[in-house]
Amino acid sequence: MYASRKLAAVFAGAVLATPLHAQTTLTYSSWVPPTHHLTIWQANWAAQVEKATDGRVKFQGLPKAPAAPPGTFDAVRDDLVDLSYVTASYTPARHLLPLMAELPGMADTAEVNSIAYSRIHWKHFQKFGEYKGVHLLAVWTHGPGQMFTKRPLGGFNDVKGLKIRTGGGIAEAVANAIGASAFVKPAPESYELLNAGVADGVFFPFESVASFKLDSVLQQATVFPGGMYSSAFGFFMNEDKWNKLSKQDQAIIDKYSYEYAARSNGQSWDAADQKGIDALKKANVKIMQADPAFVAEVRKRSQPIIDDWVKKASERYKFDARAALEEFRAEIKKVSAERR
Repeated sequence: MYASRKLAAVFAGAVLATPLHAQTTLTYSSWVPPTHHLTIWQANWAAQVEKATDGRVKFQGLPKAPAAPPGTFDAVRDDLVDLSYVTASYTPARHLLPLMAELPGMADTAEVNSIAYSRIHWKHFQKFGEYKGVHLLAVWTHGPGQMFTKRPLGGFNDVKGLKIRTGGGIAEAVANAIGASAFVKPAPESYELLNAGVADGVFFPFESVASFKLDSVLQQATVFPGGMYSSAFGFFMNEDKWNKLSKQDQAIIDKYSYEYAARSNGQSWDAADQKGIDALKKANVKIMQADPAFVAEVRKRSQPIIDDWVKKASERYKFDARAALEEFRAEIKKVSAERR
């Protein structure tokens, strides 16, 4: 009798010591400041998933990114952090296909561009494996990238020789094509580059003016329809960590990924772009619409960049990249109409 009671007590203690649900804690990092809307979006996304999984999947933000921005993909793949994101322009040799969404003159908002790009990526690009080594959760873009300078620009001829900081990729190619002297540096360094005179200007969406506090070192924003470029982002998880999650929790994360993440992040970028416009106006920075001749010249000089992407993508993956680009443009029109 005593032995039976003792055995029952031991069994009851074992049951109480075993959690009802296995809990996983995943780390995530961001290479922009904690106050940047992209870092905030990531934290909000993590909170949504944590709530939806009833706490089975938890997240912990790292106080500092474990690698410089261009090394983010490798940091996630190599298990230095479980989740993060990177722009394709930082890794153009690895991520050729996302550069489609960075080409000039596409959508006028981040939300439209992000949704259209997400649809094309998952339909046509994912199968080619440019995110092999990590588990891709979502893709999106920031808003139209524009040109911001420390001095006023009257027209196209004023661009020649300007030292323009870009993130690389399409932005760098466009800046060089229109006669500027482009160079590549991470976004968080932009204030110091402008303030020290290393850069005469930057290519950015309006959002970055507020996020990196650039309004005090700029005199003019020159605005082009659909932007002179955009930046395409991939948001991904360490593959081994993904595979260890239950099918139930994977399905929940999927619900908050793909187009859901593209749409919500696009909306976040658009709201941040408006804050950037407001900051420029408050600082009396001139916001100029590029005149028709300026726009025409940029488009003419950018066309070889578009043709080059089509050629390289078609040759590398043996598919009709021009048809994919035209489908992307049609999707932009479709998404724009859906939002009206």
